[in-house]
Formats: sequence, C-alpha cells, structure tokens
Amino acid sequence: MNLSEQQIERYSRQIILPEVGGKGQIKLLNSKVLIIGCGGLGSPAAYYLAAAGVGTLGLVDSDKVELNNLQRQILHNIKTVGKPKVESAKETLENLNPDVKIITYHTRLTSKNILEIIKDYDVIIDGSDNFPTRYLVNDACVLSNKTLIHAGILRFDGQITTIIPYKTPCYRCIFPSPPPPGSVPSCQEAGILGVVAGVLGILQATEAIKYILNIGELLTGKLLVFNALEMSFRKVNVRRNKNCELCGDNPTIKELIDYELFCGIRQNVCER
Repeated sequence: MNLSEQQIERYSRQIILPEVGGKGQIKLLNSKVLIIGCGGLGSPAAYYLAAAGVGTLGLVDSDKVELNNLQRQILHNIKTVGKPKVESAKETLENLNPDVKIITYHTRLTSKNILEIIKDYDVIIDGSDNFPTRYLVNDACVLSNKTLIHAGILRFDGQITTIIPYKTPCYRCIFPSPPPPGSVPSCQEAGILGVVAGVLGILQATEAIKYILNIGELLTGKLLVFNALEMSFRKVNVRRNKNCELCGDNPTIKELIDYELFCGIRQNVCER
C-alpha cells in the first residue's frame, strides 16, 4: 500500500514524527478498531482515531441521540437528536475523514453476538457505562485474545487501563466481582463533567494508536486514575491474579455467561 499525495498532506503532521513515519501511517490505515459505545468515551476516541487515519472503525451502540448527550458526546449534534447514535456518529466521522471505513452495529451487545462482532478487529475500546457490559466485553476479549482498552468515568473522575489477554491483568483481576446493585450511581444519577469524558476517551485513542504502532509504554499492568478537580493523574500498579476465574492458572470461566444476572441486575435463572 502506498500513500496518496492527499493522504501525505492530510497526515503530514504525524508522518514527520520518527515514531510514525510513512510505514506507521500505513499501519494505521490497515488497522481495525472496534468502539463499544458512541457516548462520552466513545465519541472522542472515535473522532481522534478517525482523524489519525485508522482505516476501519466499528461502532456499537443500541441507543438514540438525546439532548442531554450533547454536553459531552461530541459525535452528535442538535440535528441528529432522535437518530441512532451509530448513524449520527458515522455521519460525523465520514465528514471528518472519508479515508475511514465506518461499520455500524445498532444493537445491544450480548453473550450471543459479541464474539462474532469483535472477531475481525485488532483493538477493542470499551466505552460502556454499566458493569454487565464491562464484564461481558472483558471476558469476550480474553477468550478471543483481543487487546482491550478499558476506561470508566463518573463525576470528576476517570480511570483507564490496557489489557492484553494472558500477559497483563484483565478487568476481573482488578475487580474480581461487581459492586452490589445500586451501590455505584450512574452518570445519570451522579452526573459527569463533559470534559472528563473527553480526557479519558482521548487517552483510550492514544493507547490504541500506540498499540497499533508498537511505540511507547502502554498502560499495561497499570490503572491510570484521573481527577479533574485536582488536575491530578495517578498510576496504580496492578498485577495479574493467579486465581482469576478467567485468566488465572486454573480458570473456571471458559465461556460467556449471563452478565446481568452476574451483576445482580436480574434475579431470574440463567437462559439455557
């Protein structure tokens, strides 16, 4: 693959970086990143990955754009309120960079469809806003050996880590079990400063680019914690748990489960 004159001009400011160059730009154009959630985290992550020239972006979201989303979800605008988020996002990203192929999945991720959706992607970015989806995505990525970049946000705080299955701690190593139902408020209940979502989403995009180009130091084995009020970043070292039920020495989780039941959201028996 050779870069066109237009591509050389478009990506010139990163091509001149020794760590990127023309070969790195071609790597980006040949890469595939799946973004789960076109909301506060997924919006800035997708926007910057598209701007950087990541060749294929998959977008997963089952929701429609609402007016209260616009405070932080920068892929959407007043004209797309009421439209599926994936369609609103696709329109914005294609207007930004027609080089990028946008694949949309207007669906809710479940144990039945996630393995098929993630199988063709190099990196998965988790921008979900609930615990069942976070555990589902983590388990699916580990079982499929897919690199996962996780982030979470609430109020003025955020956290991010990069997970390479069987080499670094997975989400379950750090958080073996979900919090009791109702103990952690949602953004709808507790609020979120819009720019906090932007900071963490851009960090996710940064980690994805570094992983694709194999440059720098990834947030593997580390949880980066951000507080906007203090304007502080703190790195917490985390280790693989040899007793992890998913990626430990003797794993007991070998297939996807009912994650709403696991997180205590539903009390009925698992589907058979």
